[in-house]
Amino acid sequence: MKVSVTTLDAKGAGSIELDDSVFGLVARRDILHRLVTWQLAKRRAGTHKVKDIGELTATGRKMYKQKGTGQARHGHAKAPQFRGGAKAFGPHNRDHSTDLPKSIRKLGLKMALSAKRAEGKLAVIDTAALAEPKTKVLVQKLKALGWNSALVIDGPELDRNFERASRNIPELDLLKDVGANVYDILKRDQLVLTKSAVERLEARLK
Repeated sequence: MKVSVTTLDAKGAGSIELDDSVFGLVARRDILHRLVTWQLAKRRAGTHKVKDIGELTATGRKMYKQKGTGQARHGHAKAPQFRGGAKAFGPHNRDHSTDLPKSIRKLGLKMALSAKRAEGKLAVIDTAALAEPKTKVLVQKLKALGWNSALVIDGPELDRNFERASRNIPELDLLKDVGANVYDILKRDQLVLTKSAVERLEARLK
């Protein structure tokens, strides 16, 4: 399928042919959900931790004798039912990541790209480059293009001026093609690819 190519100045720059095997799939919500869940699980630090009984600094002496007090039987004060005691069944350090086959990851990325194209939220620009690193200039260009929330994916090297100008724009993300992922694509309303990114993504996913 052919898609028009524009510049950051909202001018036409020809067209490009998109591969149907990458940008023409029917998106499945279950596949996309699996990818997003897998990505977010991998991001979790897993550093939540509570102390077990053996890790508390306190006496292990029995609180009072077993019989004759008229009270319940208790051991030491580190038991979970007492103030300052251990936490029963609390969280411990762990890895939250799960396994996901490479074929599913590859399919999910193609479906995310296809979903944006089907929604009309996929744009292709010739280059993502600026003459100077001015955030105000980039904001004006994005406003003229009608992109309020966008993810820009470029080739293997990012333009330094464009990268610096985009840092203070809250609804704009910038990635290299190797970092393209389902979560970031779906998070933003508009997906913007450079011609270099299209070529490299197609070579990677076909």
